[in-house]
Amino acid sequence: MLTDLTAPSSRRRTGSRHLHEDAPDTKAAAEHLAALEGGPEYDLLCEEIVTAWLPMAHRLAGRFRNKGETLDDLRQVAAMGLIKAVNRYEPERGPFESYAVPTITGELRRHFRDRMWDVRVPRRVQELRNKVRVARRELLDQPGSAAEPGIADIAEQAGLTEDEVRDGWEAMTSYSALSLDAEISSDPDGFSLADTLGAPDPAYDFITDREAAKAGLRRLPERERTILYLRFFEDMTQSRIAEELGISQMHVSRLITTSCARVRSEAVRADVGAGHAQAA
Repeated sequence: MLTDLTAPSSRRRTGSRHLHEDAPDTKAAAEHLAALEGGPEYDLLCEEIVTAWLPMAHRLAGRFRNKGETLDDLRQVAAMGLIKAVNRYEPERGPFESYAVPTITGELRRHFRDRMWDVRVPRRVQELRNKVRVARRELLDQPGSAAEPGIADIAEQAGLTEDEVRDGWEAMTSYSALSLDAEISSDPDGFSLADTLGAPDPAYDFITDREAAKAGLRRLPERERTILYLRFFEDMTQSRIAEELGISQMHVSRLITTSCARVRSEAVRADVGAGHAQAA
């Protein structure tokens, strides 16, 4: 159906300057495809155009190598961009090449923007990152520029506020994460990033339990509060408490059991009530 779609376009035949020397001549095929409404002919023509353009799509994918993604995956992304370009092309908007190349490149850039960040940042911040990077490079490329440009210089060059530059600059270091095993110090006896992380502190649970028990303790009769204080704060035995209060050891044991159960019940009810209040 198509005549040598893989051959590069001829400038003399088309009379126009092409963006890429290896762009296949699919002008007639793409225009014919845009006029079809689907069906076997559409599918066959679409497949032939994609096949003709696939080498160039792979070449465009090669521009993004060495950025943390395999070349095979990049080529698949480029192929998806090519398929989108073939299916969405409208001849009245210009040559197919002028539409296909930005579509493929845009698909590759979206892949890195949406899938390759170790630390997920909002799209707005990613765009600030790109503006900051471009402005910094432009300032460094200026004749006589030796020092690293400051925040104010980058903001003026990029047309951003200084706060936006700071956000974009911070995002420049968020593309890849730092391993927890990374050494913080260059000394032989240095420590890693993991060594700087804190550990769960059991004292927090103690404070939570103590605060939760206060209300129930206040509601206990004075004798029961005294028994719990002597047992758990003065570390007295039940027999000594019994002698101190003039009651039996068995009675002390029952009072400790019932008092603890009452305090625990009060704490649980208060915790459930707080949970319902937050839900409301």
